[in-house]
Amino acid sequence: MATLNQQYEEKVRPCIDLIDSLRSLGVEKDLALPAIAVIGDQSSGKSSVLEALSGVALPRGSGIVTRCPLELKMKRKKEGEEWYGKISYQGCEEELDDPSDVEKKIRKAQDEMAGVGVGISDDLISLEIASPDVPDLTLIDLPGIARVAVKGQPEDIGKQIKALIQRFITRQETISLVVVPCNVDIATTEALKMAQEVDPEGERTLGILTKPDLVDKGTEDTVVEIIRNEVIHLKKGYMIVRCRGQKEITDDVSLTEALEREKAFFRDHVHSHALYNEGQATVPKLAEKLTLELVHHIERSLPRLEEQIEDKLAQTQAELERYGSGPPSDAAEKLFFLIDKVTAFTQDAISLTTGEELKCGDKLNVFSALRREFAKWNTHLDYSGEKFNKRIEKEVENYEEKYRGRELPGFINYKTFEVMVKEQIKQLEEPAVKRLKDIGDAVRKAFIQLAHSSFIGFPNLIKTAKAKIEAIKQEKESTAESMLRTQFKMELIVYTQDRTYSNSLSDRKREEDEEEDKRKVAVSITQRSIVYSMDNHATLEELMLHIKSYYKIASQRLADQIPLVIRYQMLHESAAQLQREMLQMLQDKENMEFLLREDCDIGSKRASLQSRLKRLMKARAYLVEF
Repeated sequence: MATLNQQYEEKVRPCIDLIDSLRSLGVEKDLALPAIAVIGDQSSGKSSVLEALSGVALPRGSGIVTRCPLELKMKRKKEGEEWYGKISYQGCEEELDDPSDVEKKIRKAQDEMAGVGVGISDDLISLEIASPDVPDLTLIDLPGIARVAVKGQPEDIGKQIKALIQRFITRQETISLVVVPCNVDIATTEALKMAQEVDPEGERTLGILTKPDLVDKGTEDTVVEIIRNEVIHLKKGYMIVRCRGQKEITDDVSLTEALEREKAFFRDHVHSHALYNEGQATVPKLAEKLTLELVHHIERSLPRLEEQIEDKLAQTQAELERYGSGPPSDAAEKLFFLIDKVTAFTQDAISLTTGEELKCGDKLNVFSALRREFAKWNTHLDYSGEKFNKRIEKEVENYEEKYRGRELPGFINYKTFEVMVKEQIKQLEEPAVKRLKDIGDAVRKAFIQLAHSSFIGFPNLIKTAKAKIEAIKQEKESTAESMLRTQFKMELIVYTQDRTYSNSLSDRKREEDEEEDKRKVAVSITQRSIVYSMDNHATLEELMLHIKSYYKIASQRLADQIPLVIRYQMLHESAAQLQREMLQMLQDKENMEFLLREDCDIGSKRASLQSRLKRLMKARAYLVEF
């Protein structure tokens, strides 16, 4: 296999090394890397193919022998250079001097990661092999698909294995190398079905047929048809190989001798010599095809990979900014750190009341909630006025009958006017208080959300700020409610400037006249003549005009005054007091350690983000240098 690599060496090795380096950095935790994943049903000959490619014995036998994903990194060395191996897993790393140690070391690693027995693990074992007899190639070997659980295996072992395989082959960056024995119906193989589910067009699936020496006589043509892509079409096509059988292993037939026997088998066989001549048979030809496929796949994937790394870097940096750098260890610096945190929070609280941009980066806008609530208040005033106008005529009659004293007909009863106005205004008091409560809740939520954003990772700071926010809310809400109720008490003193009232009365009279002209139907006096005289009717009309005019003035006053009181107390005064109390808290230096006690989850999250940032920065550097 040394010769087949020479012509590609300059191009191949750097590409594969780049992806191997990215994988060793742990970049696959963040994004998918170009890879070839080897999958197959149990006893498909998968391990034998990998042995033939790598030149080392891998765990084999009945049942599940690959119990963890195995990254097999093969690097071709110059003729005469010594064989070298290295196995890495879960932070452990061990160099190997003898190829015969590989199988034992992999089994040991699998036992440590998946437990002694037949369980599986998602964690990766990395095996690096450098030798003059291997191709420049990296493959990821996945556990063989089990159909039935055997003794000691979980009942859902098949489902676990499929889920593991699915995670790898679903990625668009993965080429699926599907190993299928020649002596089974290819359409029934689970591995090929899984590959077809995620790659229905077969664009990133390559089929490998094994065990051609076990094909029943008379079915050889079917095997040839499969390899020629005439049965199940795969755009990357098929290859066929013959690896060492169990007897040859027992007889200690070397891998070199096995390659010679394979070459003779395909070259001399009547059905397969054409495939041999066309380069679709033997392990060396498979190695060549896989190397080229991987390199082309890497080259096609690099632009997208660069974009993904840049996107992940930006995302990680943004997340890290939210978590901050954490509190310093020096006491003086720690105090300045706390002062900066609290000052930024209180300034944002003030900015929240003025609608300015927040330093913490949140897009909080309490004014949208205020506008909604104040609009509801204004709508309520208008609606209340409309309802009042509709029932006013009947109520005026009732009040006039009830309160009319010794005055002659035609005189306006001021007491009737006053009682009706007061009663209508009194009905607006509780809706105004409800607006206050709703806005108080909205402002409190906004301040608490701001505290969470400003003090990420510091639960005691958040708890302290929330306690102050809650107490201030209760205090300011109580003050505002008292002011509102006082306002309504004052509104029960029926008063407005003469000029204001005269203007409102004139406007209302003009509106009434216009409405009357439109209707062109005067209210029949005879309808009222049973109870009232013509003078009485004129008096009632005038009284209604006065009541409507005054209500308009009062409602306009309340439309502005109620929101002003609420906004002043619940927004401006609340923010100002929160600022005072938070800054006053800084004077208690003994409380500093308690306030800056960091959430352990945040610390680990920050460390994780810093680790991710570091590996992504290295990954970007590798790509720039490539």
